[in-house]
Amino acid sequence: MTSTNLHENRNFCTKYVQLAFILSSLSIFLGGLFLIVASRVAKYAYKFISKCILSTKGEHKQRAQWLPKMRQISIPWKGAFLESVEMMLSAQTCVGRVLVILVFLLSIGSLIIYFINCAFPVEHYFTDHTLSIDMSFNAFFLFYFGLRFMAANDKLRFWLELNSIVDFFTIPPICVAYYLKRNWLGLRFLRALRLLELPKILQFLKITRTSNSIKLSKLLAAVLSTWLTAAGFIHLVENSGDPWVHHQNSQSLSYFDCLYLTMVTMSTVGFGDVVTVTSLGRIFMIFFIIAGLVLFANFIPEIVDIVGGNQQYRDSYEVVRGRKYIVVCGDITLESVTAFLRNFLAQDTRDICTEIVFLGETLPSLELETVFKCYSAYTTFFHGSALNYKDLKRVVMGFADACLILADTCSSDPYVEDNSNIMRALSVKNHYPKTRVIIQIIQSHKKVYLANIPSWDWSRGDSIICLSELKLGFIAQSCLVPGLSTLLRSLFIRQKSTKVKRKGLQHRNIFEGNDYKVMTHWLSNDFVDMTFPDVCRFCFVKLDLVLLAIEFRSGVHENSILVNPSAQIKIHRNTMGFFIAKSKVEVKRAHFYCKACHSDVDNLELIKKCHCRSKSRTRSFSECYEDKKVQDYEMIRQLHKLRIPQETLYLPDRQPVKSMSLGVLPVSGITPRTAALVIEEDRNALLDSTGMFHWCEAVPLEQAILKHQGQTTSPLHDHIVVCVFGDANSTLIGLRNFVMPLRASNFTYQELKDIVFVGSLEYMKREWKFIQNFPKLLLFPGSGLSCADLRAVNIRYCTMCTILSSNLRASTNPTLVDTESILATLNIRSMQFKCRSTAGEAVGRVGTLENESEPSYKRIPVITELNATSNVQFIDHNISSTSHIPGQELDLTTTFSSGAIFSDSFLDSLLSATYRNHHILALLQTLVTGGTNPELEEQLAEKNMLSGSFNSMAYVAPRARCKLSLVPLSKRLLTDSRDSFGDVYCKALDLFGILCFGLYRLTEEPNPYRNRGVYPIARPPNDFKMLPTDMLFCFVPFGTTATSDLSVCEDLSPRMHQSHMDSSRKQNDVTL
Repeated sequence: MTSTNLHENRNFCTKYVQLAFILSSLSIFLGGLFLIVASRVAKYAYKFISKCILSTKGEHKQRAQWLPKMRQISIPWKGAFLESVEMMLSAQTCVGRVLVILVFLLSIGSLIIYFINCAFPVEHYFTDHTLSIDMSFNAFFLFYFGLRFMAANDKLRFWLELNSIVDFFTIPPICVAYYLKRNWLGLRFLRALRLLELPKILQFLKITRTSNSIKLSKLLAAVLSTWLTAAGFIHLVENSGDPWVHHQNSQSLSYFDCLYLTMVTMSTVGFGDVVTVTSLGRIFMIFFIIAGLVLFANFIPEIVDIVGGNQQYRDSYEVVRGRKYIVVCGDITLESVTAFLRNFLAQDTRDICTEIVFLGETLPSLELETVFKCYSAYTTFFHGSALNYKDLKRVVMGFADACLILADTCSSDPYVEDNSNIMRALSVKNHYPKTRVIIQIIQSHKKVYLANIPSWDWSRGDSIICLSELKLGFIAQSCLVPGLSTLLRSLFIRQKSTKVKRKGLQHRNIFEGNDYKVMTHWLSNDFVDMTFPDVCRFCFVKLDLVLLAIEFRSGVHENSILVNPSAQIKIHRNTMGFFIAKSKVEVKRAHFYCKACHSDVDNLELIKKCHCRSKSRTRSFSECYEDKKVQDYEMIRQLHKLRIPQETLYLPDRQPVKSMSLGVLPVSGITPRTAALVIEEDRNALLDSTGMFHWCEAVPLEQAILKHQGQTTSPLHDHIVVCVFGDANSTLIGLRNFVMPLRASNFTYQELKDIVFVGSLEYMKREWKFIQNFPKLLLFPGSGLSCADLRAVNIRYCTMCTILSSNLRASTNPTLVDTESILATLNIRSMQFKCRSTAGEAVGRVGTLENESEPSYKRIPVITELNATSNVQFIDHNISSTSHIPGQELDLTTTFSSGAIFSDSFLDSLLSATYRNHHILALLQTLVTGGTNPELEEQLAEKNMLSGSFNSMAYVAPRARCKLSLVPLSKRLLTDSRDSFGDVYCKALDLFGILCFGLYRLTEEPNPYRNRGVYPIARPPNDFKMLPTDMLFCFVPFGTTATSDLSVCEDLSPRMHQSHMDSSRKQNDVTL
């Protein structure tokens, strides 16, 4: 063939063949689109005309006759056949999955044939067999297209889908090429868009299962399909040239050169060695640069993060021999991790020797990665879930010292948050039963589900930190003992010491009090058979230690923490004591003390381990248990002499320890006189089935609602007002946790204060079913923002007013979360009343004790709960930038030190403190909750209410436990102005059996019309000078209530004591 013939053939292909290829696709696409739109318009027009005709002629009956016939004709075809086609195409069937996979594979095969043909010119004669193979592939594509078209409900939407457009511009040109025996590459590169189906195929084959792998496959498919398609279009227009210049400006570019050009363009490098010369190519590059830049800048970094992040955080932890590590899981966020590390490092007074392994279910943010890098010496992050056994193996959970599960305290759905954490704890315990688990939960009724885990064991260190129970328990106890929350916080939470210059006596005392912490250690066996008061006095005078409580073992599986028990309790061997001390070195004195070696030692630093201690024989626990049985028998015999039935001694069944019994005395710890006093005093009182709380028949909501009558609702006095902010949609606060400490059975019925809840009636209806079995509870529909409502509940004469914030997070701004609580606090503080202060009011209101006959303006005592600690600045106006308190320590502010502000942020520190010593958490629960136990938790979980017992005589032991009190000094204790705290401590312990552990001191106030500030001091020094206005934080034993004439109730006969109780209403505060 001559060159002239070749040139003519080329022009023929260029002018006519290309037009035939393009028109074949456009005609089918536009023709089909026209038919679909025309049929839809005709259908709507027919319906409209039929409706108009039927409405004018009124042929409703005729319409009712022929419409069902039409439906019967169309339904069989659209029903059975289309249903079979849809099921065949559905990925839920094997046939559907095979079709989808086969279409994808054939599309890749067709794309490979396109790559092979790219080695030839764009249009050339048929010289190989690839066209026949490609034709067979496209025949199958045509069959699959027809099935999809029949199964489509919306034909127009299907016609405009991406996969349909790909078929329009690839199938017809192949048919034309096969017919003409002339090959034209054309738009066959659009088959690369079939790569977008790759993620779906991988999910069908169950190759990608995780969210990251699915996301990665989608990103790779999008980048790859865009890259190949753009390169194919450049290859077509550059090798063909512009049609309006008769293809004279074409250039020869291989497909690889086009791939290179598009990649250089997307990466914004632009070497310029390969460029487009056609107008179509340059116009396309203008838009491709913008789209490619967006694609490359967004997708490529995301792909790198997924691939690199998976490799970085999917490794396994390598255990280092001799180094302990803990696993932290649950709520792993920037806020929770930062708070945990701050608290954990503050708890560790030694060098950091415990590594922290975080197991997060989501990849860390950039801010969280920065935190991990700052603490990279002892923190490691792994991506995984505690619910996955493989992830637990990766962090070597079986060798971990403990597993700590964090809770999201700001969760909008506490129910879901607690369930998630419980499932994490269950997963860890099922696979690793011996691993210690410490878990945070929000709702108290979820505790019983953790105790039901078979491998859950308190003695091994498994612990539950219920945030709402502790928070509301702190606030409730502070209503009776102002400032208690601040004192307990300083004793139980270790904070980083701040080296500052302590200005003023007040701040110096607060700093010194913060140095003392509650610690545990075993008591020396030389204290065996000594009574608790004797050991307590000896530790204070000789060892400079304050002994608060002991862990009493009354059986093989029965443990109980006894706080300031009576003289009937004697120390056994291997008894653990709870002390207030500055360091563990001081606590070890009580363990190393030896009568033979240290009785004449005056220097406390010399009390160390001696050699004679190893020679002493340690009695077995079984021997101690036999002695206990003898003591119990002797106790029962003495009670029979008083005609007290044996059933009065409530003893729980001996079961494996799931939790600590909180403060319940054993039989031998109750004197017959105390038992007789309890029975005679509250013969008509009703208790719950456990004997730990006061109980009453369920009170209907209508009877508990106070009605507004004039200025006041009723002659309420010495009551507690609780302002609750919540509505019908708010998350429940859990008021039962607030009421239970105030209805503990170690208070007599006369000592119980009325509790008036002020809030939305819709909200209180939801809470009432949980608290309807507690006595002396009242409701008042109103708001703490209304002065009229507050006067209606006699807030002037209340003992304490508490403001509880709702769990509803109405605002994401931390400053606005506590808006209602702050405004209510300021509203109550503005309500000042002019009155004459009395001695009793001075105790309850902490008012000025001097010049009691002069009138003074007193504010209502308020406790405000804040979700954001920083919002204290809106309540305490003494905080300013010029304040001399370094770092704006909130513990040193007036409102926090006096207990007027409560923030539960410090409860997060309990997780670290419990890891160091789980006995500390048990003691704190004993002091705060009022005495919950596993039996009670099972009842609350099953019935959501307390079960009553109509025999109050059956529970002497649960009632005979100490209670917290704030005791003012009297002349009998402060006999001399030079008396120190050590003198007062010994007198209170010797005369009344009262154990003092803190001081409540009034500050100087030059303005007589303002209340004097107060601040607590934990464990004052022995030589600390006392003032007449000081008050003592004390543990008062049950049955020891000092009267105004300094006669102790235990010295009175039961009948005389009962008459005295009837004549005096106010017995909550002890006056010595």
